[in-house]
Amino acid sequence: MDGVACSGGGSRLCSSGDGVSGGIGATDLDDGGSGGDKVVVQRGVGPAGIAIAACLNLLSIPNIVLEREDCIASLWKKNSYDRLKLHLAKKYCTLPHMPFPSHFPTFVSKYMFIQYLDNYVAQFNVNPLFSRSVESASHDGGEKWKVEARNAGSGEMEVFEGRFLVAATGENCEGFVPKVLGLEGYGGEVLHSSEYDNGHTYSGKDVLVVGCGNSGMEIAYDLCNCGARAAISIRSPVFPSIMSIDGDNIEFANGKTSKFHAIVFATGYKSNVRKWLKDDGALFNEDGMQEKRSPYHWKGENGLYCVGFARAGLFGISNDAQNIAKDISLILANKRIVEQSNK
Repeated sequence: MDGVACSGGGSRLCSSGDGVSGGIGATDLDDGGSGGDKVVVQRGVGPAGIAIAACLNLLSIPNIVLEREDCIASLWKKNSYDRLKLHLAKKYCTLPHMPFPSHFPTFVSKYMFIQYLDNYVAQFNVNPLFSRSVESASHDGGEKWKVEARNAGSGEMEVFEGRFLVAATGENCEGFVPKVLGLEGYGGEVLHSSEYDNGHTYSGKDVLVVGCGNSGMEIAYDLCNCGARAAISIRSPVFPSIMSIDGDNIEFANGKTSKFHAIVFATGYKSNVRKWLKDDGALFNEDGMQEKRSPYHWKGENGLYCVGFARAGLFGISNDAQNIAKDISLILANKRIVEQSNK
């Protein structure tokens, strides 16, 4: 069998029969050619991850999906505010091969989108291995990717191997909080927008929201609706950027000082792909975002692919997932042709 096997000695080289997306067993990992191409190993199971897994399953390409959390789409399920909606019309936000139900509104709520994602996973038989935190992924110089992941349940290091590797952790992997002088000594509450649920606990309080993107504006609006006194730091004459914090006093770039009970940093997210991907072949820049430009921004070297890094939203994710699956399928088909011609 040319899939993933097991070894001992402090780490496990894991059998892909345990959690292969698409319900393909460990003895069914061959691509149909005599060489028995290895599975696709994929990290991440947000919308980007489940989209590429679904596309691979539809093409009968065995794949293993590794996820550090205990559920799909953890950013949506665990780290998003209650009033969140998709900011584009639903027709621009569907994943491949499955539209939103016709009765869904034009702008889909967080809870409807989560329902859609759960149904999508069931429809396309996506079966991730949860609680696997990938610590490194490297290429052996031949035709194999080696991925080392810590099993949060057993504490063991598990090793997965595959001919192809898809990085699907995306651009919103870790919350970003800028460095602010004195922030560690601030006496009020400090949180990132990913930790914010709603404004009910801030009723009657002064709250500073840092950032004026979609999340910042919506959170400020939600705070006001819940009886809080919200201000937004947006580099404007009213509340410009924070210069420093001294105890409860926040000093702004215009020299003014104000006090707030809490600070919500709606300052976005950052990629963490460069922390674990060792051989990216210049696919990513220093910030962990795609270095290559369209139309082949999703393809790297040695069977490496990425989805969810193009800053093109769910529409871009859908297109990239389909392109990646088709490209892998073409490579496997061409290999089978070569093998048969050499017989």
